[in-house]
Formats: sequence, C-alpha cells, structure tokens
Amino acid sequence: MSELADLAELAKRRGFFFPSNEAYGGTAGFYTYGPEGAALKRNLEDAWRDIFVREEGHMEVSAPTVMPEAVFEASGHLDGFDDMIVECAECGATHRADHLVEDAVEDVEDAEAYDPEEVGELIATHHIECPSCGASLAGEEVDEFNLMFGTNIGPGSSSPGYLRPETAQGIFVEFPRLKEYARNQLPFGVAQVGTAYRNEISPRRALVRVREFTQAELEHFIDPENDEPPLDRVADVEVPLYSAEAQHADDGGLETYTVREAVDEGVIGSEWVAYYLGRAMAFYERVGVDMDRFRYRQHLSGERAHYAADCWDAETELGGNWVEVTGFAYRSDYDLSKHGEYSGDDFTLFRQYDEPKTVERATVDPDMSYLGPEFGGDAGDVADALESLAGRDRSAFDGDEVTVEIDGEEYTVPVEKTGFAVEEQTEAGEHITPHVVEPSFGVGRLVYSVLVHSHGADEVDGEERAFLDLPAELAPTTVAVFPLMTKDGLDDRAGEIARELRQAGFEVAYDDSGNIGRRYRRQDEVGTPYCVTVDYESLEEDTVTVRERDSTDQARVAVDDLPEALRRLVGGETLADL
Repeated sequence: MSELADLAELAKRRGFFFPSNEAYGGTAGFYTYGPEGAALKRNLEDAWRDIFVREEGHMEVSAPTVMPEAVFEASGHLDGFDDMIVECAECGATHRADHLVEDAVEDVEDAEAYDPEEVGELIATHHIECPSCGASLAGEEVDEFNLMFGTNIGPGSSSPGYLRPETAQGIFVEFPRLKEYARNQLPFGVAQVGTAYRNEISPRRALVRVREFTQAELEHFIDPENDEPPLDRVADVEVPLYSAEAQHADDGGLETYTVREAVDEGVIGSEWVAYYLGRAMAFYERVGVDMDRFRYRQHLSGERAHYAADCWDAETELGGNWVEVTGFAYRSDYDLSKHGEYSGDDFTLFRQYDEPKTVERATVDPDMSYLGPEFGGDAGDVADALESLAGRDRSAFDGDEVTVEIDGEEYTVPVEKTGFAVEEQTEAGEHITPHVVEPSFGVGRLVYSVLVHSHGADEVDGEERAFLDLPAELAPTTVAVFPLMTKDGLDDRAGEIARELRQAGFEVAYDDSGNIGRRYRRQDEVGTPYCVTVDYESLEEDTVTVRERDSTDQARVAVDDLPEALRRLVGGETLADL
C-alpha cells in the first residue's frame, strides 16, 4: 500500500478525517474531521496563534463567511479568481485542464502559470485523453471557471453575496475600524483563523484540494517607507529556497540560505516576506513537518495572484508531489486602495512628519459662472478633472488654455477661468495607504502533511507496530491511562488518575480493553506520546509506570508527581531527566 493510501485508511479507521455525507453517497471536496483529527487540527491552530498572534503582538478577529458581492468586485475575485477547465465532448465530464497537463507531461510542474491557449496546445500535442471515458481532448476549448460560491443575502436575488474564498477580505473591509483599535499607528497585524470556500473543479488528494477548508491568515499592515521588519531575529535562520531563477535554469535546484544571505543576494526581494519565511520555520518544525520534505518555492510571474507583488509558497512533499501549504505574499496597497475606491470609506492612515513641512501645492478654483453655461451638466466633472490635473501636472496650466479628457471627450478651458494657483502650505503629515504582508496558511494541508510525515512503522518486542510520531503538544491525546487488569481495584484507581489528569489540563484517554501490548499499539497508532499503567505496585506505593511512545522506554513515577512529570515531558525532557 502506498504512503498516502496507507494514511487514508488510518485516517478513516481511527477518526482523523473522512469524506463527508457518505450516507448520501458523499460530496466531493468536503471532509469531516473525526475526534482525533479535530483535536489535532485545534492543537495546530493553537500553535499557529502562539507564534503568529501572541509572540508577534498581533490582534485576532473573526469575520462572517458570507460577504456582499461589492466586496469581491473591489477585491478582483469576481474577475480574476479562475481556474482552467476543459469539457469532454464525448461524455460531458469537466476536468481541471492544468492538472491534466501536469499529470501527463513530465517536465511541466505548474501548468497554472500558463495561459489557456498554451494549455490547450499541450493537451493536443501530448494526446491527452479524458480520464472519465478515454476520448481525446485534443481540440477542445480550455475555458476559465470562476471558483466563487454564490448565494443570496435575504429573500429574492436583489442582494447577491458569496462565500468568501479567503479569510483576508474579512480583515481588509474592516480596516477603517481596526486601525482605531491599533491607535492609528503602523505597523500592526490582524490575524484570523476560519473557513473559506472554493468551488474546485476537480477536488482530489484528500485534504489537499477541497471545496471547504480552514485558513490561518495574518495581514500585517506596514508603512512601506518607514517600517522595517526585525530581521535580526531571524537573520541566521536557514531557509531552503527554490527560486524563480532556479526553476527556469536547466540545472537549477533547491539552495539553502540564511535569511540574511537571501536578502543581501536579492534572492528574496522583500525583507518583510523574508522575515516571515524565517519566522515560519520554527512553526513548521514545531508542528512536526519533516524538514527534509519541505521547501520554499518562489512564484513564477505568470502564476502570482492578481494582488501579489512577490510571493513564495511553503511546500511539503506528499506521495512524490510538492504541495503548497502556505503562501507568503507582499500584497502592496492593492486591497486597501481597491476597497477605498469602491466603498468611499477611508482606508488610509495619517503619517505624522517629524517636523512640519512647507510645500507647494497647485490648486484650482474654477469659475463656475463660466463652466456652467459653457459645459452644462458636465461642468462639475470638468471642475473635478481640472483639480486632478493640477495635482499631477501643473505645467499643463502654463499656456492660455488647458484641456482635460472625460470619458474620451476633450474639454478646453481658458486658464484664467480655472483659478489655477500655486500656494505654499505647511503640513504636519500626510495620509498614506498601508501596504500589506500576508502569510496565509492552509490548515487542512498542514494537518495532512503532519500526518503523512509522522506516519511510520517499526518493530517492538518482535511485533510490527504502526505509529504517528507527532510532537507531544500537537497529539490529539497527551496521555492514555491503563489499568493492568480490570479487577482488584486497579480499574477504579486508573479511572481516578485519569480524572485527576484531566482536571490538571491534559487530554486523557482511558483504555481497559485487551492486553497491555495491544493498548500500547492503539495509542502509538494515533500518536499518543505517553501511556500510564496502573498495576498492583501502584496500589501499594502510589506510583505508576510511564511509557514513552518514541523510545518505548518506561519509568516509575509517583502519582503526586505525575502532572508535573508529564508537563516536563511535553516540554521536551525525557524519562531519563525525571
């Protein structure tokens, strides 16, 4: 059985994740996290919050998952949030065109960066067939399909809305209020962990490509001219980089740099992106990603999102394929500028100068008694156009007449009627639109990566065992408590100890089914790092046997010392340290 198939069987059998709605035939692209998976996912999210919210001093919000259509008109998602599809003329099945090319053409890793015409040519050149019926797809048109889930807000269709395709827009649209909570001071960050939706054409590979998923996103608002990241904190962190240049080179490959080296050599263009690439390394290691199966890959120009000035993906290797688990993007001022333009609200901040500045400003004060009779209903638009022109090109007013263009039509005005003047003004500061740095983590893909990377098998006491080598803080269950036998009060004492450990804050499983070896195997298989066995010696001396999953070593620990001993073990100590 392959690595991924083996993991899928374990995930379903032991309650990590499984396809949703199976009683009704299932729904592609939707998964339910079972008891073990929900706990693992929650622990991973808590580790993310610990690093990217608490330690960084950022704030967290929780926004609605349904938003009005105007939000996504402004964000560009209605026009640009597309994937390529091809429909089989023979059977009518629809497929993700770039995926078909990636699967069939050996030297094409990311066909999403190609345009639809190029993908269509590759389908024809390589004689790619329909996976459903085997008919040739050569000559079939490759179209673009918008991934947004549409809905209506309230009865009727007068208020269209969409399920959000990312949590980020719920942060951006609330910026006018969030900046007040930050006391109108940059930089500041706003995080959100929540559900997003994308109407994927062909969901596949378990939790990798689904239609409903959880994101953990941070939007860090900065002044691009004055704010610098604390790069010294991560300067010596080593990062495995697969740059755009290396991807284009015949002999290009993965190269390891320190964050400082990558910035100094121009491999990473943005110091802010470089900071978060370095910062995230501690997170991936903490949650159990196999760092030998991990890399940062720079987006090629053709695959960058419509808002991203530069973007790197964190990728993990799963079953022989590289899968994006995080996107690190420098979104510039795209989002706030667009929402300011479409909403009319103020998405800027006031930047105070160190000292007031005296500047020259070009102004106009048009003679409306002239513009009105001359231009009628267009007079107001002409006045606005004159004001805009004066702000960007005062030399246009040097002659006797000035011409402005409105919707393709030109209007000429005598300069003496414009009230043009250049005045000296003293200013204490200026309004700026912040730029945004965004690390966006796919929680489900990270959960899947951790499970795949931690899943293994070995031999203990002459028997093969399967295990999940999960970090102790991430494991769904911290400790399992067993009575040696269910008699002579052993089970009663074991139950008491389990309750005491729960009250002490641990996730505890109680198991008295089967022999001790079988119980150990069950807990190893779901990643429980520690097991506690209550035996006859426990009744006499009030001690228990603590067994460590990875080494299978055991040690006696006093029951009174057990909570503190487990905290030390979870914190990184071993049984030998107790």
